[in-house]
Amino acid sequence: MTQRRPISKAYDVIGVGFGPSNIALAIALDEQGLACGRRFDSLFLDRQANYRWHGDTLVSQSELQISFLKDLVSLRNPTSRYSFVNYLHQQGRLVDFINLGTFYPCRMEYNDYLRWVASSFSEQCAYGERVERVEPVPGADGTIELLDVVSVDDQGQEHRRRTRSVVVGTGGTPRIPAVFQGVRDDARIFHHAQYLSRIAQQKCARGEPMRVALVGGGQSAAEAFIDLNDSYPSVQVDMILRNAVLKPADDSPFVNQIFAPENTDLFFNQPETERERLIHEFHNTNYSVVDLNLIEQIYGIFYRQKVSGRQRHAFRCRTLVESASARAEGICLALRDIATGKTDVQHYDAVILATGYERKSHKTLLAPIADCLGNFEVDRSYRVRARPNLKAGVFLQGFSQSSHGLSDTLLSVLPMRAWEISEALLDILGASEHDHRLQESA
Repeated sequence: MTQRRPISKAYDVIGVGFGPSNIALAIALDEQGLACGRRFDSLFLDRQANYRWHGDTLVSQSELQISFLKDLVSLRNPTSRYSFVNYLHQQGRLVDFINLGTFYPCRMEYNDYLRWVASSFSEQCAYGERVERVEPVPGADGTIELLDVVSVDDQGQEHRRRTRSVVVGTGGTPRIPAVFQGVRDDARIFHHAQYLSRIAQQKCARGEPMRVALVGGGQSAAEAFIDLNDSYPSVQVDMILRNAVLKPADDSPFVNQIFAPENTDLFFNQPETERERLIHEFHNTNYSVVDLNLIEQIYGIFYRQKVSGRQRHAFRCRTLVESASARAEGICLALRDIATGKTDVQHYDAVILATGYERKSHKTLLAPIADCLGNFEVDRSYRVRARPNLKAGVFLQGFSQSSHGLSDTLLSVLPMRAWEISEALLDILGASEHDHRLQESA
């Protein structure tokens, strides 16, 4: 049975999730507090027992896809002690990293950087708590100046914490295509988000032969394919994708300008139709695309198969999965060739879904106050446009691509976005304290 703890106080802000977005916010709140002489009473809740950033996907070939200079703070404050450069210095690896001659650290190292920063805010974090909902605290006049954030810890104990503002930064949720919904609970089918822990449970980890279907044609699929090829010699992989080819990500200099923080203003001020056009035009910078060096590695693997005459893996392009069923002998997939219309049935020991992520968890968390939030549209400072009776602040990080541009789901704008939210939170806090003083003097 879920147990409850009593509410002790009201925080200035509670952050839901402690990934890169809310770590950047913790930095901004810290620096904002030093600048204005008023420290924020903040708390961040995360469902993980300890900090890991996409920990189950950190294969050895995985590299960050943006410059290390786009860390949590440098674009806003390059002198900050929370920069990636200072992290390298503190770890005694600054010269070694320089000698690599790259702007792109491996994601394993970037994960360690994020963990290093997060450790500075350990007293403001509660790990191992899953936030279930955000509830209103109605005032006598019907206004809502406070919110309750309800979470459950690993022991099943419920925690209810009160706050003047909430910032939701829970990131993406693994997307499971409709065709796999009926078999999603089968242990032989799993999303790439669980890759390392789940592949370690398969018989290939013991060196036994396996036939694996890898569904998807983006960066995650490419990284998983190379890891399966290199780390598990007993595995035969069918790479299944709808496109005719693996498409390279466009990270050329002029195109990368769309991720510059100042372009958020430009995008936000466009009419909706123009925003949609821009997202479509630059879709190949982030979605269903692969770094060119990985494409070349994969092409080389398939070419060497031709040279050797031994076909270990298959590249099934222009292919749709029409049905999926779980049987004792394996997972059965009906695959249709889009070009010919021909369908054949294949059996696999495991299916890995590198099918991306969807971003709608904020609507579930905020469902108890959804009536006050309309269509969950946000203003320029990422605050949800609420009805007048909701005075408490509700902010979204990473759920506003349609209004703020493609960079909203990426790492590129974290420093500036966090600072903008911290300024808006300071305004809310100031207004709340002003109203409180008026009530005391009345």
